[in-house]
Amino acid sequence: MNMFMELSSAPFSYETLPDAGRVAYFSMEIAIHPSMPTYSGGLGVLAGDTLRSAADLGVPLSAFTLLHRKGYFEQHLNAEGVQSETVQAWNPADFCTEEAARVTVQIENRVVTVRAWRYDLKGQSGHVVPIYLLDTDLDLNSGWDRGLTDHLYGGDTNYRLQQEIVLGMGGVRMAHALGLRVNVYHMNEGHAALLTLALLESQLGGGPQNGATDADIEQVRRKCVFTTHTPVPAGHDRFSTEQSIRILGGDRTAQLEKLGCFHEGLLNMTLLALRFSRYANGVAMQHGKVSRAMFPEFTIHSITNGVHANTWISDPVQRMLDEHVHGWRRDNLYLRNTIDVPEAAMLAAHAGAKEELLADVGSRTGLVLDPKVLTLGFARRAATYKRATLLFNDPERLRQIAVAAGGLQILYAGKAHPQDEPGKALIHQVVEEAARLSNDTLRIVYLENYAWDLGARLTAGVDVWVNTPRRPYEASGTSGMKAAMNGVPSLSILDGWWIEGCIEAVTGWAIEDGADDTAEANSLYSKLESAVIPTFRDDRGNWARLMKMTIALNGSYFNTNRMVKQYTRNAYYPERLKEAARVEEGQIPVLSS
Repeated sequence: MNMFMELSSAPFSYETLPDAGRVAYFSMEIAIHPSMPTYSGGLGVLAGDTLRSAADLGVPLSAFTLLHRKGYFEQHLNAEGVQSETVQAWNPADFCTEEAARVTVQIENRVVTVRAWRYDLKGQSGHVVPIYLLDTDLDLNSGWDRGLTDHLYGGDTNYRLQQEIVLGMGGVRMAHALGLRVNVYHMNEGHAALLTLALLESQLGGGPQNGATDADIEQVRRKCVFTTHTPVPAGHDRFSTEQSIRILGGDRTAQLEKLGCFHEGLLNMTLLALRFSRYANGVAMQHGKVSRAMFPEFTIHSITNGVHANTWISDPVQRMLDEHVHGWRRDNLYLRNTIDVPEAAMLAAHAGAKEELLADVGSRTGLVLDPKVLTLGFARRAATYKRATLLFNDPERLRQIAVAAGGLQILYAGKAHPQDEPGKALIHQVVEEAARLSNDTLRIVYLENYAWDLGARLTAGVDVWVNTPRRPYEASGTSGMKAAMNGVPSLSILDGWWIEGCIEAVTGWAIEDGADDTAEANSLYSKLESAVIPTFRDDRGNWARLMKMTIALNGSYFNTNRMVKQYTRNAYYPERLKEAARVEEGQIPVLSS
């Protein structure tokens, strides 16, 4: 078998990779199941989609995260758009199996015991990726320590660093306690970077940190892979020297300082992960460039994100694909053949997805929206750089656009972190503008509690996906990829994935770069007036062709099946794949498994 040819289709086997070992994937959040509040947004959803594709493809992988007994939070918005939050308590025994293994970590000179709950994620072929959710809620621990795995992104930086010890160091020890033979440790963002210390301590056999040699450090580096998702320096986890000494310990802090993991007097978890990784990558071509500019002393590659097709394509579109694009579930590359789907079938499938979305909006809000009216979607984490109010830059022009379109509906959604006051103010502003601007032709609705189910309906059911980040702060932007999977074109700033995915008037439209917000808002308005509305309103055949091309060109590429194969080739097993290719070519003898 030619391994590189085999990697082009799914599922593929790792039987030709003798002693390849297991990948251990570490992420602070993972969207595992809609009823398990173990994620906050894009990072967690990406992690979940990665594991779903790994299960589909048969990758020998296990995942580690925290349990988050009280979830992220459930969002509530009052009539003025003021956000409040409630706890999302859930019972892990309803979904997971408790493991017998116990491990300990040291936090502020306290011994904290950690257990794991296993969730078996089954792929299309029956292959299982086990996910281990680490939990400190045990009688052996103090009241404070029992709550360390309660809240995703809760508390202050002290709580965060303590959680990162549980995830990184506790996760490595749990993998050993469970008997997993791990050859590759993949850190999905810097939250898990402390796993490198656990590996180094294991390499030293419990000896003093200051006894680590270059050879010891290289042994750890050979096992580690790192993905960074953050395009701005302030987004990387950083902790003071005092926190590091108090929480991690003086010896570990001294070792980290010696290794150059401090920057401007702060322990930088991205630096730690980069220094201990043999392979590092950003999550889009542009994000790789931004990351290399931030950390010029490191080699940082790019593997563009994707989404899990079977999870995010709506039922009506899946039925259309099952009828007309055979093999797409097994191999997402076959989505290229959506080009040949009848236009009427494409329009009917989207109409079904839109009907489901508007029914959901009605049940949530009591509003009756028109399925024939052009509907824009904007659903993102409520962060100021995403500029949710850019659409309102010229209110009168927006009203005129709505009239010219024969009506316009704009659906918003998104949570602000409980401690993000500017983000909360942004939601309040959008809701205020919606109340002021809405009339018979322009309907603007902000939907509360953006989560898995609402996200799936929005990305499938709107007519155009809008994204307006301030460049270059968008690392990737997987929501637009989910929309593309459903044939929904984007109208977006050329940042993140859209630099790679935008083919003007074929997969959507680019909002041109401008000197300021007003210039970019004018470009957005112009594209609506000159391209989006005339095609949607007057040329349904061309609109159907645009939707088909969006799936064919973007859906077939921006998926996690392709992404996981790239990780496998470039990050996890590059040498073994080269060896397998040489075996196939007869250059070296076949090794028995």
